[in-house]
Amino acid sequence: MATPTLLADTDTTGTDATDKSGRVSRTSGWRHWPQQAWWPWATRGVAAAFFAAVAWLIFQQARTVDWPAVLQALRDLPATALVVAGGLALLSHFTYGTYDWVGRYCSGHRLTRATTLGIGMTSYPFTLNLGSLIGGVGVRYRLYARRGVDPGTIGQVVGTSIVTNWVGYLLLAGALAWLWQPPAVAGWAVTPWQWRLGGTVLGCLPLAYVAVCVLRSGRALTLRGHEFPLPRWPVALWQVAVSAANWMLMGAALWMVLQSQVSYPAALATVLLGAVAGLVLRVPAGLGVLEAVGVALLATKALGQEEVLAALLAYRALYYFGPLVLAAVAFGVAELRWRQQANPDAESATEQKI
Repeated sequence: MATPTLLADTDTTGTDATDKSGRVSRTSGWRHWPQQAWWPWATRGVAAAFFAAVAWLIFQQARTVDWPAVLQALRDLPATALVVAGGLALLSHFTYGTYDWVGRYCSGHRLTRATTLGIGMTSYPFTLNLGSLIGGVGVRYRLYARRGVDPGTIGQVVGTSIVTNWVGYLLLAGALAWLWQPPAVAGWAVTPWQWRLGGTVLGCLPLAYVAVCVLRSGRALTLRGHEFPLPRWPVALWQVAVSAANWMLMGAALWMVLQSQVSYPAALATVLLGAVAGLVLRVPAGLGVLEAVGVALLATKALGQEEVLAALLAYRALYYFGPLVLAAVAFGVAELRWRQQANPDAESATEQKI
C-alpha cells in the first residue's frame, strides 16, 4: 500500500506564509519589519547615531566651558534657592512614590499604604541613578518579595508605575508645545507648526488612554493574545494628574536653582527632553546628557553657560545624588531588619530538627 504524500509548496525563499485557515499572509509589510533579520541592526544603528550626535554635542560644549567659573557660580548659588529646590525635589520623590498606590489598587496586594509608599520612594532614586532594570525592577522586586508579594503582582505594580509615569509626561509634552518654542541647536530648528503638531499628537495619547479605560470599564484589553489590565477611568485620571504633577515639580526644582532667570516652560522642557535623551542613550543617571540639553536650551547672552551648568549640577545633586544616599540607607536598614527577623526563625527550625 502506497504511503500518501502531502503536496505543499516548500519554497521558503518567498515572503508569503500560510496560516492555519489556509489564507496566505504577506510578511513584507512594514508591520513585519521587527521580524526581519536587519531590524536589530537598524535600531542599533539609529541609537548609535543618536548617541554619537549627543556625545559630539557634549564634547563640544565641554571644550568651551570655563570650569573655574562654573565652580564659582556653584558657590554663588543662594542657600534659599537650594533649600526650596531641595524641598521640591523631596516632594517630587514623594509624589512618585504614590505611583505604587495605583499599583496597589490595581493589583490588590495587602501591604499598607505607608509600606507601599516607602517601597516606591526607595526604588525611585535607584531607578534615576542606576537605570530601571536595577531600581524599577530589581530593588522594587526585592522589597516587595521580602514582604510576601508574589512575582506576578510585583510585575503588575511595576507595569502600572511605568504607565503612570509616562501618561503625565505625554500630556505635559503636548501642552508645552503650545507654550514654548525650542531655540535653534547646532543650526537645527523646528518650525512652530511642526513643533505644535508633534506635541498635539503626543498630548492626545494620554487622552486616548483615559478614553479606552472609560470604554473598557475596568476590563483588561486583549491584543494578540496578551491581556493588559486597565484601571477604571477615575484611576486613569489620577494617573495622568499625579504623573503630570511629578514632572512639573521636577521642572520647578530646576527653575528654582536657575533663580527664575529663565521661563518655567523652558526649565520644564529641559527636564522632559533630558529624560528622553538619557533614556534613549541608556546613560546611568543621564550623566552629561541632561547638562548638554540644558546648556543647549537655556544658555543665552544674559545667562552664560557656566551659570546654567552650575544650576544643572546643583539640581543633579539635589534630585539624583542626595536621594540616592537616603534610599541606599533605607534599603540597607530594610535588609538588616529582614535578616534579623529571619535568623530567629532559622534557629528555631534548627532546634526542632535536633
